[in-house]
Amino acid sequence: MSSARDPKPLFYEPGASWLWVLGGPAAALSMILIELSSGAGVQLLTPAIFFVMISAFVALQVKAARIHVSVELTEDALRQGTETILVREIVKIYPEAEHSVVSDKELARWQSARALGELVGVPRGRRGIGLKLAGGRTAQAWARRHRHLRAALTPLVQERLEHSENTDDTIVTDVDGDDDAGSAL
Repeated sequence: MSSARDPKPLFYEPGASWLWVLGGPAAALSMILIELSSGAGVQLLTPAIFFVMISAFVALQVKAARIHVSVELTEDALRQGTETILVREIVKIYPEAEHSVVSDKELARWQSARALGELVGVPRGRRGIGLKLAGGRTAQAWARRHRHLRAALTPLVQERLEHSENTDDTIVTDVDGDDDAGSAL
């Protein structure tokens, strides 16, 4: 049963998988196999240390990634890490960039905009999606499966803009009149 407070996600990325925590048991098992192959006998202290240390460290990293690098899109909101913006604040979705940020080629203006979430930039392994927000602001949404996020987000924005045009609601779609990646500031 779905409630109004818990809408079904249209797109979701968890940020990291808990399967990575199995690195601790794998390290412990490999230490036991090394001890067995050496013929010196099995001492469980070293494998236990590997098990605890690696499992704890990786679990901490996975938990952090699931908080700060997860993405969820519902009909009403887009959550990137701990930041949530309402879909109604999105005025335009820019086309995919021609060049990657790591290339030496010229970037689209939106690629230098602030990344959503509390991280300094687009997280490693993710690609940015340029968004023009209400008030002339520009930001980057991001996801590992960025084309899937774009495909889920685009109809929501288009539907809302078409609906607002049909009801004669006034939405400011281009504050500075130049249809660029942001205001002149």
